[in-house]
Formats: sequence, C-alpha cells, structure tokens
Amino acid sequence: MDLKKVQKIAADHSVKMVDFKFTDLPGTWHHLTVPLHQLTEENVEEGFGFDGSSLRGWRSINESDMIMKPDLSTAFMDPFCEVPTLSITCDIVLPETLQAYNRDPRQIAKKAVNYLKATGIADEVYFGPEAEFFIFDHIQYDLGSNHSHFSVDSEEGAWNSGTDSFGENLGNKIRHKQGYFPAAPLDTLQDIRTEICLELEKVGIPVERHHHEVASGGQGEINFRFDSLVNSADQVMWFKYIVKNVAKRHGKTATFMPKPIFGDNGSGMHTHMSLWKKGKPLFAGKHYAGLSEDALFFIGGILKHAPKLCAITNPTTNSYKRLVPGFEAPVKLAYSFKNRSAAIRIPNSGPNPKAKRIEFRTPDASANPYLAFAALLMAGIDGIQNKIHPGEPLDKDIYGLPTEELQGIPSVPVDLKAAMGELKSDPQFLLEGEVFSAELLQAWMDYKWDQEISPMLQRPTAQEFYLYYDV
Repeated sequence: MDLKKVQKIAADHSVKMVDFKFTDLPGTWHHLTVPLHQLTEENVEEGFGFDGSSLRGWRSINESDMIMKPDLSTAFMDPFCEVPTLSITCDIVLPETLQAYNRDPRQIAKKAVNYLKATGIADEVYFGPEAEFFIFDHIQYDLGSNHSHFSVDSEEGAWNSGTDSFGENLGNKIRHKQGYFPAAPLDTLQDIRTEICLELEKVGIPVERHHHEVASGGQGEINFRFDSLVNSADQVMWFKYIVKNVAKRHGKTATFMPKPIFGDNGSGMHTHMSLWKKGKPLFAGKHYAGLSEDALFFIGGILKHAPKLCAITNPTTNSYKRLVPGFEAPVKLAYSFKNRSAAIRIPNSGPNPKAKRIEFRTPDASANPYLAFAALLMAGIDGIQNKIHPGEPLDKDIYGLPTEELQGIPSVPVDLKAAMGELKSDPQFLLEGEVFSAELLQAWMDYKWDQEISPMLQRPTAQEFYLYYDV
C-alpha cells in the first residue's frame, strides 16, 4: 500500500487523526497520534521521533532518541477512537542510520522470516495462534511492604453460587472445568465475543469461530485465520487491543494473564505452524500422522529447545502456574496425533495437504508474539538443518500415565527462573543469521530477573501465611 491509497482511506472515513502504534520488548502496544496533515511523504520516509529510554528494556537515557517508521500496509481505522482515527503499525529504527533497532520485536520477526528464506528451506511460514482470555466483571489488586491482595469476580463464576451475585442470583453458574461450549444462560458473554469478532473483521482479521472456554468465570476463545509470521503477530496485538477495549465498552475487564484463577484452567496461546515453498505445503508427507520428514525435524527442533523457548513463549512468573499437571496445559515435551495432552499435537486435519500443520500447545499470550513466533521458527529451522528427529510419538493420555513412565519424558521448566537458566545455557539457535542478538537476549534476561523474578522470590504470599504463620 502506498501513501496515496492510505490518504484515500483517510478521506473515505473522514479521518482527522493518525495513530502510530508499536510494540515494546515485553509486548505492550504504545502509540503516538498526529493530525492527518502530518501524514506526508516526508514524515513517512523519515518517521517520527520519540524517547526510547522511557520504555522497558530499551535504550539508556544518554542515547534515547529513536524513530518509529510507519508500515503503510497496516493501515486500518481504530474502532475505539471517538474522533475518526487511522491506525498504522510501525517499525523502530535508529535515527542516525534508519536501520532496524535490534531490540524492536517486529524487526526481529522480519529477520527470522528473511533467515528462513536465506536457508532455502522454505519461503513462507504460517502461524495460527489461539489466544485464550478471561473477561471479568471486577478486578482489585494492591501490594505494599506489609500487605498484598487481589480479587477477581465474574457473574458466572462458580464461587458466586451462594452469594447475592451482583444483587440478584439466578443461578446459572459455570462449574469449575465445565465451561467448554455451554449455551446461554450459562454463557453470559456470547454477545460480547460476537462484538469482538465484528471489530476484528473491521481491521482485516478474518474470524473463524468463538466460544466459551473450559474455566469458570468468563474464559473465552476466538479463533482467526492463520497468516504469515509478521502479519500473525500484528494480528495478535490487534486482537488483545480489541478484546480489552470491547470488554471496557461493556463495563468489564479482560486479561490474557495465563493463570488468574486458582484450581481451574488457565489461558494458553496454542500456536499452529506450517512451512511452504513456491506455493506448496512442506509439512505434508508419508511419515507419522501424514507428516513430511522436514515436519518431524521441525518438531524435533522445537522439542529439543522447548525449555529455552519457554523463556520467550511463557515469559512471566504466572505462566508456570498454568504449566502444572492436572489441567489442560501440557507439561510433558512429547508429540502425538490428535492428542491434546502432548506439548505438540498434530491436528487431525483430514486428507488436504494444505491443512497439514503442527500445534505447539505450551505458549501463552503473555508472550510478545513477534519474539515468540520468531523463536519458534528458529528452533524449527535448527531442527531441519541438523536433522533433529523427535523420537517416537507418545499416543497415550499423558495425564494418566503412571509415575515411572512419566519420569522418562522431559518436561517444561518448573518456573521462569529455570526457563531463563535454560536460555542462558545455550541460546545459539536464536543467534543464527543474526536474528536475535546476544545483547538483546541478555537485556531480556536482565529485565525479567530484575523486574519479575527477583521481586516474586522476595515477596511473601497469602499461601505462605496460610501455611506458615503459626509455625
């Protein structure tokens, strides 16, 4: 898309303002807004300056000048601005050279795709993420040196069966782990999810389906069509933005936090992947579950590097409260056909070779999608280049295996500290092709340790008071 086409979109929608959005290192959208008359050829070419030192994990104050450069192909109307506003996603570049900033997640995603093409393995990789979320009616949290607390609430939560439930209890509460596909009146969020779907379609994201998810208390899932790596990551950012803002429009609050409720399923981001070359799917073949040899090697790369990948695909301390036995999130690093208890599932996609793909079920949507998808691709490439076979599939209910059999199956790390240790021990597969840099990975690990892991290790929790106050 060129500037004239974008200006025509602006004219057709009576646009007054243009909003430039970009993603920081942890994965949050930031934005800068300008009047429409600032959308000129010169400004698009030179970009818009901002202070990079004020963003988490980016530049120091003595070298803080940075540039956001608009990607005109991403122009859509922002559905939540009262004044007609055009939204454009940006890449981050350095002002002195206009070269890609090596900590810009979107630029890293582009580098990963370019590296894939340079290897000759494939010329396209498709991702189909399934980001689950909760919509609550109420949220409170606070912490200090002598206190901490949180509380979430939902009209349909099982815990409200014996309360006045927002002034009027009509029953119809969803029992824990029984929230998959119930119809109204149990499912109270049908219309809100539909509204989210309609807003997604407006920004060019084709929706496939939506439904209530397993957990009580407002868990949902909306599936949209797979796309290329960068486009898919862009769509995850739009998806989270739209889910949260539609919820707010209805006086509710949405979260992609992996485990907001104890004793029930958490929210994951099951991620489907496939490689293509010259318009042909590369994952279809005559091996196990109709896979090609390259697909098996791709799986082998992900399973080998999964403990390291978790530092990027499951990047919060809360992520590992979801990755525990007894719930739907898989903790054992195995692959299997149709089997949702394995970390990698090969969906039963029928005879169509174009639908052949793999699904990595470990990630969650607290991940930065650009970094997560790029890291997964790099692991898969390493698997193909080094012919890493994943071993035999595990066609059993892994959750029901006896202890002695489980012990022989590798697991995901038990917490974020362990995942960061795994990544630090051997990040080489991410450094190939200069996709990730050692400096970026060190900055990522330093940020996670200083801002998340260390404070969590030091802070007493309510569970500890419950267990230990009377010792």
